[in-house]
Amino acid sequence: MNKKEIAISFLNCASSGAVEEGYSKYISNDFIHHNQYFKGDRQSLLEAMVESHQSNPNKSIEIKNIYLDGDAVISHSLVSKEEMQIAVVHIFRIKDDKIVELWDLGQLVDPNSPNQNGLF
Repeated sequence: MNKKEIAISFLNCASSGAVEEGYSKYISNDFIHHNQYFKGDRQSLLEAMVESHQSNPNKSIEIKNIYLDGDAVISHSLVSKEEMQIAVVHIFRIKDDKIVELWDLGQLVDPNSPNQNGLF
């Protein structure tokens, strides 16, 4: 499995509620992340993702763009929830077929945006 496929598979697991499966397959034991709302360790983000799926599950994720540069994979996705859509950029650092570092940045999609180009 190449680095892009690892990132896509992890995102699909995480967005469908199979967070623990995604973690066991694709996340390194030495994983760190940069989500400002949670401690930067592996377990804290895992617990937050499980809780988020239980309280406000995703309806879908659509990966619009994905890029590879060395050990980095960058994805640009549309995440749909019951009452909102979010444009999300994930930046993965992958080493030895495991995700070792993650950045995630999201922006709510404004259906009344004056920008004719949209977020994608």
